[in-house]
Amino acid sequence: MVATPIGNLRDITLRALDILKRADLVLAEDTRVTRKLLSAHGVSARVEPYHEHNAVEAGERALSRLEEGAAIAMVSDAGTPLVSDPGERLVAAAIAAGHRVIPIPGASALLAAVSASGLPGGRFMFAGFPPPKTKARREDFEALAAVPASLVFFESGPRLSESLADMAAVFGAREAVIGRELTKLFEEFRRGPLPDLAKAAALGDPPKGEIVIIVGAPTKAAGLSEADIEAGGADAALRNALARLPLREAAQEVAGALDAPRRPLYQRALILKGNA
Repeated sequence: MVATPIGNLRDITLRALDILKRADLVLAEDTRVTRKLLSAHGVSARVEPYHEHNAVEAGERALSRLEEGAAIAMVSDAGTPLVSDPGERLVAAAIAAGHRVIPIPGASALLAAVSASGLPGGRFMFAGFPPPKTKARREDFEALAAVPASLVFFESGPRLSESLADMAAVFGAREAVIGRELTKLFEEFRRGPLPDLAKAAALGDPPKGEIVIIVGAPTKAAGLSEADIEAGGADAALRNALARLPLREAAQEVAGALDAPRRPLYQRALILKGNA
């Protein structure tokens, strides 16, 4: 599993180049992208496609080659394979068949964005691409609202504005960072509260390429009142906790996280559970 550059072609490791030169076969998400990378570094290798549309057929061929003793390198279009990229099925099948799967680490858009975000990086959760539809996307965000860590998402340019609007609606005014064109000439980071970032994105043209969004961890509320709880102010956190814990424990967890009284949270949890 060979990590490749996420933009700047010089962000390839010496070990990755050695592996690609010696591989009997390179499986690539997009052979055109991979051949451009190989050509830039003077690597001549046999390249075949492996993507979500041919995963079954290409995977069976790859397993047969492994049985014959071939060394196969897998790459994605950019970054570390299997981080929101195809290949999970083949890796699992190779392991089940007793083959050794070796990571060749390197560039990662996820880690690059976290390292330069300015937000705490000691604890974060990678949440991948949000669902494309508004209802499912908000439900996804609500399930993540109480996670005590920074949240890292990938998103496409055309959906950036809608996703930021839904994030602001669910996560509130949390600090966030948008990273785009990472390691490229026009690399850009935008930082600020989610509502401000959402407003700015709605006014401009959709950016090109894939984007990393980092949302800061939730902070404790300053004494969330019973009225706030009754009005649904803790619903996202309660739903998340109820999905994992018994009712009483869920109310207790949210009370601690939001610095709120437990009894009204318990009553609100009863209502939410009854409506589920």
